Amino acid sequence: MKIEDIENEIIEEFQLFDDEFSKYEYLVEVGKALPLINEKYKTAEYEITGCQSKVWLNAELIEGKVVYSADSTGIIPKGIVSLLLRMLSGQTPEDIVNADPVSLFSKIGISELSMTRSNGLRSMAKQMKLYALAFQAQGKWIIYGSDCNC
Repeated sequence: MKIEDIENEIIEEFQLFDDEFSKYEYLVEVGKALPLINEKYKTAEYEITGCQSKVWLNAELIEGKVVYSADSTGIIPKGIVSLLLRMLSGQTPEDIVNADPVSLFSKIGISELSMTRSNGLRSMAKQMKLYALAFQAQGKWIIYGSDCNC
């Protein structure tokens, strides 16, 4: 499924709720369903800076698709990262690099994130894109590197 299709699906889900409080409750529920990251990734190396709570993120390239895993100590950040994973995990590095996952939150009616949560959201999205960029560059190196006479 394309990122845009997943985004539209998430938007439709959040349209079922009339007020922002109900949307936050749903965001918390979404976070509870987040598959936990392997404990070996709960280290400073995988921790995203800029988040109010601790958030850990790992990415692997599997058959040309980026697969993310994450966890957080906070219930709202856990919901946020869960939506980001749903939107971006399983996509190609190129599609992730070209996506705008941050805009999803204004589209679902959760635009009034606190300053620290807003910064955390941007940090999570940025780290996911950095992983995708690294995998994209790695793929280009493999393609171009094979012809290298170095």
